[in-house]
Parts: sequence; C-alpha cells; structure tokens
Amino acid sequence: MRAYELMVIFNPTVDERTVGPLMEKLLAQVTEAGGSVENVDIWGKRRLAYEIEKQSEGIYVVVNMTSTPEVAQEINRLLTLNETVMRTKLLRTEE
Repeated sequence: MRAYELMVIFNPTVDERTVGPLMEKLLAQVTEAGGSVENVDIWGKRRLAYEIEKQSEGIYVVVNMTSTPEVAQEINRLLTLNETVMRTKLLRTEE
C-alpha cells in the first residue's frame, strides 16, 4: 500500500452537490481493495490559473488515500474518461 494524493478539477457547470457522491462511488474501489481514504476535501469553485476547455473556473476536489498502485491508476483512468472532469493529477506522497 502506498499513500497518494489525487486532485480533480470538475467542469464548473456541474452541480456541486453531485461531486461528493460521484467521488464516493469511485473511491469505494479503494476500500474494497483493502486501502483507505483518509480525506476527501471538496474546495468548491475556484478560479483557474489558465483556461481549460474555454473555462476560467473549476470545482476542485483533493483526496488523500492509501491504496495499491493498480487501484490508484484505475481511479485516475476512470476520472479521465468522465466528461465532467477537466483535469486530474495523481501524486504519490511521502509517508
């Protein structure tokens, strides 16, 4: 098991109330595989440093989790396939 930090930027047109349940559904894979989700921090709408897909704002979500590399990569892959997600960044943190 390794510690990861996942940052996701959702399209600002998405209802903020749907972001939490969507992340819970995806992160259920971590707990099923024996990992743990330490923190899910939904920052809400923030201004972007530069435009992404002609959007100047995005809904930020930061997740701290402990997982296997395979499960972390699968969650990142599923997020990139989601049309409401503008960017993802998966980092392995120091424990």
